[in-house]
Amino acid sequence: MLRIENISYSVAGRPLIEDASTVIPTGHRVGVVGRNGTGKTTLFRLIRGELTLDQGRIETPRGARIGGVDQEAPSSDATPMETVLAADAERGALLAEAETAKDPARIAEIQTRLADIDAWSGEARAASILSGLGFPESDQRRPCSDFSGGWRMRIALAGVLFSAPDLLLLDEPTNYLDLEGAVWLENHLAQYPHTALTVSHDRGLLNRVVGSILHLEDRKLTLYATPYDGFAKARAARIATAEAESKRQEARRAHLQSYVDRFRYKADKARQAQSRLKAIARMEPITLPSEAALRRFGFPEPEELAPPILRLDGASAGYGDTVVLSRLDLRVDQDDRIALLGRNGQGKSTLSKLLAGRLPTMKGRVERAAKLRVGYFAQHQLDELRADETPLDHVRRMRPDEEPKRHRARLGGFGLGAEQAGMAAGDLSGGQKARLALMLATLDAPHLLILDEPTNHLDIESREALVEALTAYGGAVIIVSHDMHLLSHVVDRLWLVDGGRVEPFTDDLDGYRRMLLKEPVIHAASKPRPASSAESKRPTRDSVLALRTEARKAEERVEKLEALKTRMDRKLEDPDFYKNDGAEIERWRKKYAEVREGLDLAEALWMKALEKLEAAEETP
Repeated sequence: MLRIENISYSVAGRPLIEDASTVIPTGHRVGVVGRNGTGKTTLFRLIRGELTLDQGRIETPRGARIGGVDQEAPSSDATPMETVLAADAERGALLAEAETAKDPARIAEIQTRLADIDAWSGEARAASILSGLGFPESDQRRPCSDFSGGWRMRIALAGVLFSAPDLLLLDEPTNYLDLEGAVWLENHLAQYPHTALTVSHDRGLLNRVVGSILHLEDRKLTLYATPYDGFAKARAARIATAEAESKRQEARRAHLQSYVDRFRYKADKARQAQSRLKAIARMEPITLPSEAALRRFGFPEPEELAPPILRLDGASAGYGDTVVLSRLDLRVDQDDRIALLGRNGQGKSTLSKLLAGRLPTMKGRVERAAKLRVGYFAQHQLDELRADETPLDHVRRMRPDEEPKRHRARLGGFGLGAEQAGMAAGDLSGGQKARLALMLATLDAPHLLILDEPTNHLDIESREALVEALTAYGGAVIIVSHDMHLLSHVVDRLWLVDGGRVEPFTDDLDGYRRMLLKEPVIHAASKPRPASSAESKRPTRDSVLALRTEARKAEERVEKLEALKTRMDRKLEDPDFYKNDGAEIERWRKKYAEVREGLDLAEALWMKALEKLEAAEETP
């Protein structure tokens, strides 16, 4: 087991961990959570012996191997396969010794140990891990130096998983993974045979993989024997209890102080007053858990445009002479919430760039609403922030005519206070940089917001704030993310990018996850295998709820379009409108025709959704 006893550690004289203790039983999978900056990464470095404790001790079983992903990703001429195989130092040493050993007894020991650690299946296991993390067989034989930093971090992760240490320490392992890689990793960790501690802000992982939560807060460690949702409830109850006790104590203190103030100078009451003063002094303050304020995101609201705001008609896209996506017939309306699914390399980023107007079509047409504004957030944009400029400088450059207080208000709406606003962007934390990039992407109140892995570097509170902001947002949202919790709460449509095509995915996110775990490759045309019995065809409660949601959203879309058509009717019926020039009148007539077309389509979709719902509810 891992035993942590009364440990303390300070950074530059500031206590980070103080007199903290916990015990992790052998074989347990534990999620480590806490606000950014509380010391989770430092705790891992202390366990690995990379830092020296101020006091206390950390005990691990004698001879236990401790493994984690190094901060520096491997970059060499060695291939990913070679790098992963080399991560198991014992296997490598035994295989090398087996080539030269002469003593029969030692040869027997080596062969027995090689069999114990399943050394002969090493290449197959390494290939399986690399494949699960997104490396096709052809990439497993390329030099590591060919890959970007993010992909090299995947190689490092593959190495530590292959070596299967007795104590596995993973610090935000999904930050460099796509959804497909994250699903594979979850499944792998759920079956991990040894003790594993994982720092993560991914609620889905913390609910599906771990059995306990280790919470680092107020410099202390608290172990909750439950996945994340149970921890969240227990902690909320603890906070509510502490708040109630604190209020009662304050009321008691005020009552005693009132008596002291009234009678401390009266001779006949002096003794009682002194007694109450001593009672006040004996009261130990009730410390409330430090609660992260919900740092909301303030997305500016766009005006409404007539649907569709964007349409692809037989479009193709790619790079140079290479076609990545073809025959795209897609439509985006302003109330759409769409997730892009698909394995790495299938074209999700290509589609995002095409929709954002950052990549031209090679064939076909892309029709955009006349006043369409698009906001685009991609992972690499964090690296494009000017490191020597402050967040204020970034906003000032994009809004030179605004007053400074308005600049600060914009930054404050994304949780960047006065202190962060004046810091160089290069000195901001990863989460603060992500907030700045999100603010810049939404500065113009875009009608279409395209987000590529927006939750990387955001803590759980910030992710919840992002979910709330996107849910309330008045524009269309298209998301690529490995965070299943975010997707399940925000999106209502799924597009699968695979084989050069983009098709609607008819199942839900859980269905997609199941398919990923069952099938190595998913094709756009794939559909769930038909059930063999009438019982299995019966609609489930979840499927009926999904149909009700679909019908409700379809009805809301019809209502929005009817309201827009009514406003346009009034405008077109106003005689003063026809004093405009002919081009303006024609533009409005064209827009009115588009609204009527959109309303007809929306009504048809609504009726279809109602029919599906009625059929499901009538099924015995």
